[in-house]
Amino acid sequence: MTGARVRPFRVRWLGKVRYRDALALQHGVHAHAVDLPAPQDHLLLLEHHAVYTLGVSADPGNLLEPAEEIGAEVVKADRGGDITYHGPGQLVGYPLLHLPGKRGGGLADTAAYVRSVEEVVIATCRDLGLVDVGRLGRYPGVWVEPDGPRPRKVAAVGVKLTRSQTMHGFALNVAPNLDHFARMVPCGITEYGVTSLAAEGIIVTMAEVVDRVAARAAECWAAGPVDRADVAQSGEWRPDLDGEPAPFSRGAGPGEVPPVGRKPEWMRVPLDTGPAYRRLKALMRSSDLVTVCEEAGCPNVFECWNDGTATFMINGARCTRACGFCLVDTRRPTALDPGEPERVAAAVSEMGLAHAVVTAVARDDLPDHGASAFAATVTAIRQRCPGTAVEILVPDCKGDEAALNTLFDARPDVLNHNVETVARLQRRVRPSAGYARSLSVLARAKAAGLTTKSSIMVGLGETDVEVDGCLADLAAVGCDIATIGQYLRPTTHHLPLERWVEPETFERWREVARSSGIGHVEASPLTRSSHHARQAAEAVSGAGPVTSVSRTPVPVKLGARIQT
Repeated sequence: MTGARVRPFRVRWLGKVRYRDALALQHGVHAHAVDLPAPQDHLLLLEHHAVYTLGVSADPGNLLEPAEEIGAEVVKADRGGDITYHGPGQLVGYPLLHLPGKRGGGLADTAAYVRSVEEVVIATCRDLGLVDVGRLGRYPGVWVEPDGPRPRKVAAVGVKLTRSQTMHGFALNVAPNLDHFARMVPCGITEYGVTSLAAEGIIVTMAEVVDRVAARAAECWAAGPVDRADVAQSGEWRPDLDGEPAPFSRGAGPGEVPPVGRKPEWMRVPLDTGPAYRRLKALMRSSDLVTVCEEAGCPNVFECWNDGTATFMINGARCTRACGFCLVDTRRPTALDPGEPERVAAAVSEMGLAHAVVTAVARDDLPDHGASAFAATVTAIRQRCPGTAVEILVPDCKGDEAALNTLFDARPDVLNHNVETVARLQRRVRPSAGYARSLSVLARAKAAGLTTKSSIMVGLGETDVEVDGCLADLAAVGCDIATIGQYLRPTTHHLPLERWVEPETFERWREVARSSGIGHVEASPLTRSSHHARQAAEAVSGAGPVTSVSRTPVPVKLGARIQT
């Protein structure tokens, strides 16, 4: 497929992703495609957790067992077609393409596009050794022995085409549990069965299938350079980068010396404990508050304390996750303090903050993942300090729709959720989170009309090109603000530092992010997630500097430690 403009073709292997998260990610990329400085195409490749999806014309009666007895989600989708099953062992592909020369996705356009999707899958099957595959009359999808006495479907196709842009795609059965298909009428077709590559004697790994689909899709759809990034799973293959095997150093173990030199000069900050700093520190001690700047050794403590910005940690001091970069306590969490929101608001008022940032440990032990405490804190700050901008730095809430809506409904001035690192290193850096889920959180927040923000740490083993791709992914879901900073190893029991990144590289990333479509970028060795938070929020909102409040700010944490 060719077009008048050259555009990148971004292929992403995302591992195992819940259907709702993938759908939100698709909607985010689709919605913001027209806002980017230059068009780009995407192919999202993934496996789903067990789910039955109902297309817009689906007959609910084609699900033959009650949903609660199946052990799978049942979700309504906005694609065409009837009912389809997705689950482990099945490769799902979501092409998000611009179709040049089309005018809105009529029936002829949709039919031509469906045919191209089928061609990609057919070519892939033949590459893998399943030769007798093709189309079956009026039924979309890819079929084994379509001209024989017993045709059987090996891949389903269901798409949506609007504004000359595509959504949804195909599901190729590699080696799923075919029993799940017996619990429905697949695609509403009663006369033919379902099969898989494995059932047809084609024994291949998911990695091999992903590689072949990516190659065939690029041949068919790429109208520019191909940019591929893959989430590495434990025990799985990892992709090549730029055609060469990428290093995947596990790093030094606890107590070992990381393979980098001493802290470079650009990471050294002069000590500045003048009167303003000492007065503020005394205020913190008298208020029995603890600064994250002090405990995490943030290099920006002096600058930020004089900038009208503070970061508060709520929901206790103990986290239910154990990310490899973070110093936070991971013992069993304690109950929430119902008076905490008011105490935070009182501190914001006493300090006269221009911009308050509220963050929290992950609380996966709570039904709402701690979302209601965020909302209560935002409300309390606004009641006491109507002139203060409020930013919340939130966990992913496991993608829980109700919890995320609680956060969005609080209407913070900025919703910040950190992707933290590039796709390949996600499982190593934050094993309880997910790249696709983080992008989906940002996409959902943007769809709710919020200003969105995210952060990347570097020095964990990523390549410069991988960071470029991560920035492109943030831009694709409409992220307004990005921060990029140097990772610092908290202790020898945390992930090792792989490299010191030079200031010139951060300058380059600042330009890459801006050219990708991200509205405001903070990028430097000393940048942290809340660095220049007030200025960033003002820059993307178009507002002038906040002048209704004054006095000295403090990045504050109520009883925990974190580095991000």
